[in-house]
Amino acid sequence: MPSLTLPYVPHYVAAPPSKETLDYADLAIIDISKADTEEGRDALAIEVREALLNHGFFYVVNHGYSQDQTDRMFDIADLPFSAVSDSEKKVYAGTMKQSGSYQGYKLRQYWHIDAGVHDQIEHYNVNRDVTKRGHPETLRPLLPEIKEFSIHNHFNVLHPMLRLIARSLELPEDTLVNNHDYDAVGETYVRFMKYYPRTEEEEIKTKNVWLKGHTDFGSITILWSQPVAALQILTREGTWRWIRHIENALVVNAGDALDFLTGGYYKGTIHRVVKPPEDQRNYTRLGVFYFVMPNDDVKLVPMAGSPVLQRAGIQSRCDDSEAQTMEQWRKARTSAYGQSELENSKEKGVEQEVINGVLVKHYN
Repeated sequence: MPSLTLPYVPHYVAAPPSKETLDYADLAIIDISKADTEEGRDALAIEVREALLNHGFFYVVNHGYSQDQTDRMFDIADLPFSAVSDSEKKVYAGTMKQSGSYQGYKLRQYWHIDAGVHDQIEHYNVNRDVTKRGHPETLRPLLPEIKEFSIHNHFNVLHPMLRLIARSLELPEDTLVNNHDYDAVGETYVRFMKYYPRTEEEEIKTKNVWLKGHTDFGSITILWSQPVAALQILTREGTWRWIRHIENALVVNAGDALDFLTGGYYKGTIHRVVKPPEDQRNYTRLGVFYFVMPNDDVKLVPMAGSPVLQRAGIQSRCDDSEAQTMEQWRKARTSAYGQSELENSKEKGVEQEVINGVLVKHYN
C-alpha cells in the first residue's frame, strides 16, 4: 500500500494578529456549507449579490479545509522562498512581459511601484495543471498536495460560488461553471506570495504603498486569510478600509472578467497593499491564493440573457464586436503590470493606461 506519510515541511510561523485599532471594512461572511440545499442556495445567492454590490469583497467560511490542512498549505507556500536558492529561482523565473503568463517565479524588484522604488515581493505561481512546466527540486515531492489544493479550490469553493453568482443573476446555475472548466486551456492557478519588509526610504518615497490600488483581471480571486494586516479596499464612498484576518476563512473578490461578463453590474473591486501596522512591521507576509479566470477562449461579453442585467442596464466597457477573449485580456494585463508607463488621470491620485482599448486605472 502507498505510504500515507506526507513529506516533511518546516513549519512557517506567521506574525501574531495586530493589536492596533484599524478601520476595517464590514464585509459579509458567506457560510458556503449552506449551499448543500435548495433553500440554502436561495438565501446565499441574495447574500452574495449584496456582498458583490456593496464591496465586491466578502469572506467564505466552512469551505471544507480544516485549520491543520490550511496550516500545512502555508508551510508549503513558504518553501519556494525559504528553501530555494536565488540561482535556482532564476531558472524557474516567469517571462511575464514576453509571454503574458505568471507561471513560475515573479522575482523581487520586477514591478515599479513609485518614485523609482521597485517591489519587495516574490511569488511562485503553479498552474492547476502542475505538469505544465518544471518546478524547483524542493517542491517536486509536494506537487500532489498542491494539485489537491487546486482541485479543492476549484470544485469545493469556486464552482459553488459561481453557481450562487449565476443564481443571483437569474441565470441557469452552471452558466459560469461551464466557462470555468478545470480541464480547459486557461491560466487559473495557485499563487504563493511573500512580502518582505522595506526600508524607511522606500516607504517615504511610495507613501507606504506596497502595491497600488488595482483590480484583479480574472473573474474572482480566492485569498486564504493570513494575519498580517496590509490589504485595503477602496469603498464605494471613496475611503480605504483594512481587511480583517479571520482564522481559516477565505477572502473572495471580484475582478475584471466578472465585470465584463456582467456588463458592469458586479464591478472589479479596487484594492491595494500598504505598510503593515507598527506591531507587524518587521514580519514577512505570506499569502496563498487561487486566481480564477474563465477558459482562455471565453469572449468577455455581457451575459445579456440575465433578467437581472436587463433590468439594471448593461454598461459594457467596450463594444461587443471589439470584446476580447480571456486569453487576450490576461496576457495584456500581465505583460503591462508594473512595467508600463502610466499617465496621470484627471482624478486625484489616479494613474491610467489603455490596454487593448480598455481604460485601466491605478490608485495611489
